[in-house]
Amino acid sequence: MTQHYSIGRLSSRITNLSHLYLNNHLQKYGISSGQLPILMRLYHQDDIHQETISHDLLLDKTTCTRAIKKLIDAGFIIKDHDPADKRAYKIKLTNKAINQKKEIRHALHNWRTILLADFTQEEQKQFLQYLHRTIDNAQHHLYQKEQQES
Repeated sequence: MTQHYSIGRLSSRITNLSHLYLNNHLQKYGISSGQLPILMRLYHQDDIHQETISHDLLLDKTTCTRAIKKLIDAGFIIKDHDPADKRAYKIKLTNKAINQKKEIRHALHNWRTILLADFTQEEQKQFLQYLHRTIDNAQHHLYQKEQQES
């Protein structure tokens, strides 16, 4: 008999294990896995609006603000008013964040290696393609639903 697995339960389990691993490796920098998506977004493109970060990472404003505050307290980012729009904030990496970029990315790379350890190259490629398709399906459905409700 085939056992039924919940996609939500499985993805949640991977997320929880990822948080445990990453929190263990990030604690020496004074940050946790909760701030990591913002930091990685800024590593990709620095000096951007807080609202852009919130939108891109699908974070509500309160969660984004809280995570940014923790990164500010840890000395990884600074937050300033946008000179072009005093109501908006721009977020920028500090030298500390830039100097730790290699080590933080290394921790993420190691975790990916652990997760995909017994996968062949083709299985890894397929698995990641399936995850991307799943995300695309979810986003398409949610955005389509939003447009219908507007």
